[in-house]
Amino acid sequence: MKDMSRVHVEAFLEMMSAERGAAVNTLQSYERDLDDLHSFLSERKVRMTEAGSNDLGAYLSGLSRQGFKPSSQARRLSAMRQFYKFLYAEGLRTDDPTGILDAPKKGRALPKTMGVDEVTRLLARAEQEAAVEGPDQLQHLRMLVLLELLYATGMRVSELVSLPAKVLDQEGRFLMIRGKGNKERLVPLSQSAIAALKTYGRRQALEAANAKQPAPESPWLFPAASKQGYLPRQVFARDLKDLAIRAGLSPSLISPHVMRHAFASHLLANGADLRVVQELLGHSDISTTQIYTHVLEERLHQLVQTHHPLAKQAKKQE
Repeated sequence: MKDMSRVHVEAFLEMMSAERGAAVNTLQSYERDLDDLHSFLSERKVRMTEAGSNDLGAYLSGLSRQGFKPSSQARRLSAMRQFYKFLYAEGLRTDDPTGILDAPKKGRALPKTMGVDEVTRLLARAEQEAAVEGPDQLQHLRMLVLLELLYATGMRVSELVSLPAKVLDQEGRFLMIRGKGNKERLVPLSQSAIAALKTYGRRQALEAANAKQPAPESPWLFPAASKQGYLPRQVFARDLKDLAIRAGLSPSLISPHVMRHAFASHLLANGADLRVVQELLGHSDISTTQIYTHVLEERLHQLVQTHHPLAKQAKKQE
């Protein structure tokens, strides 16, 4: 580096090491990033100590065009900010050109989900197995109830496996769920979920009555010999993948959490309001639910094309 850039960078790295206790790997990363910035500015015939916000913004834009991930761009911006704050603190600049630069937005990964056909196949297989009389029928009925409740309500797997046994005594089509922060929410049940619950409850009672050594009555809907006393979510996840294999589906694409996403996605795709889905999922903030807005794009497009007066006018002119 010329134009004193190397001197200033070395001074910056010394400060980061002595005053901030930066690790060797961090210092090397800062040095590489600042060397890259220097090369870019040199091509623009701009000194590092004199670079403006436009110059630094152009550098970041160039990284984006080159295909750098948002996380890599953010790391370069962090190095720039630290360096120019150092120059400002040392009186080598009268301003900080990084102050108005925006961090690159990290795209939020879209949740895995299942199609309606896949959910239908999974439920059909569970229902088929639950109908077979035998020693494993209660276990198969339990799986059917778990799936029906999960797809009908979209509840979290931790909420599902810890449902109280008194759920079997309730009447009506609504279920009270105690979620995060001990908050309660009311969710509707489907007719098939209600039917599965009743069948499961009858089978539970029958097996308890016929048992030679009746087990102590459990307060949980899905009792198990676990530390908590109810079905561990890991066991449910494992059994769900086994069911997926028997249904001819890929087990790697299916989990209780994916079923929760399917519940939300399918509701939105069929006209549900985002705020309603937020309430059903138990999200305290609408921004959490907005990961599903990609589902709305096609439906909104069709809505505008069908109902907007200008769209109708355009169709008449064609």
